Amino acid sequence: MENPRRRQLLAGSVGALAAAGLSGWSSKSLAEEAKPKPLPVYVNWKDADDVIVHSSSTLETRREAFGTSVITPADQLYIRNNLPAPDASIVADRDAWQIALEGVKNPRSLTVGELKSMGLETVAMVLQCSGNGRGFFPHKPSGTPWTVGAAGCTIWSGVPVRAVVEALGGVGEGVRFMTGTGGEKLPDGIDPKTVIVERSIPLQAMNQALLAWEMNGEPVPMAHGGPLRLIVPGYYGVNHIKYIKRLALTAEETDAKIQKTGYRMSPIGEKGNPSQPSVLAMTVKSWINHPSGAGDSVRAGLMQIDGVAFGGINGVKGVEVSWDGGKAWKEATFVGPDMGRYAWRQFVFPVKLKAGTYRFASRATDSQGNVQPEARVENASGYSNTSWHDHAVEIVVS
Repeated sequence: MENPRRRQLLAGSVGALAAAGLSGWSSKSLAEEAKPKPLPVYVNWKDADDVIVHSSSTLETRREAFGTSVITPADQLYIRNNLPAPDASIVADRDAWQIALEGVKNPRSLTVGELKSMGLETVAMVLQCSGNGRGFFPHKPSGTPWTVGAAGCTIWSGVPVRAVVEALGGVGEGVRFMTGTGGEKLPDGIDPKTVIVERSIPLQAMNQALLAWEMNGEPVPMAHGGPLRLIVPGYYGVNHIKYIKRLALTAEETDAKIQKTGYRMSPIGEKGNPSQPSVLAMTVKSWINHPSGAGDSVRAGLMQIDGVAFGGINGVKGVEVSWDGGKAWKEATFVGPDMGRYAWRQFVFPVKLKAGTYRFASRATDSQGNVQPEARVENASGYSNTSWHDHAVEIVVS
């Protein structure tokens, strides 16, 4: 069934573009698309028209489904699970969920209900899988071949980790990392360290981190880590621990496999090891959403290009668009609200096109002057692809 909100959004957007004389593109109708895989039961509330079901644990937002508002609705947001989701009973009484706080001067366990009395902050931020863009790597890395849809811009509300740490006496001696442990049920008969979702990140990230119980103004869906999720603005998704049951301030990184050898920027042909860079903070990135290059029918004349840009741990300062594969660039215009350093910005670029083939690309610059690169960083697992060349779209105008 088509989402009514999505249908109204599309109708309003197309009508607005037509009124402005900018209706140069029109998406392929849903009836023409191949029948998608069914939604997994635990996310049957997702919009089936707007997501690609790769597997029961991986769902991607369609490039053409991204709207022109800043926030990604929960029913369109991607899914990436490293382990099967816990039993739904964990959200039956959300306030009763407990998290153990360790590595502070007065360690103890707290319920979500208790956390709610310790402070509140809200942050808008890009949530992005580190494998977003993997589908563009020519060596075809193992894992889901994400293109651009393993990302979204979401709003999270919860207690600042720094406030909880302060309430428990402050940081203990010799601490260098913040280590979060997920509450997934682990398989029997297997060394927990080989499968547990447990990640360590630099302690400085604590200053922005939240223990969040709301996403987009609603209780965090279990599929997205409810009843409580660690949120680390500016960092890749694997570091935002779902169903968090333990947060420890530690002297060393965890020796869990997902940290020790997983999510490492390994050279192609090599296995991960602790000497290689870990997938942590995101860097500047952008891409064009419309036209998407996915079967759009594009007519000659005046049209409007739109997309998203963000700076990772920095704010995004500007974005340029090229229509000739990167030979020439012109500044695009940000539209909509600026929701802060960690959120993405929507951009638009009106252009008049004659019949022909065009390769559109976008290139963002962050607040520190870092420019989105042309080339990807080659690595075995296809992580951290920010290449503007890879994310370009080819459009045929008739």
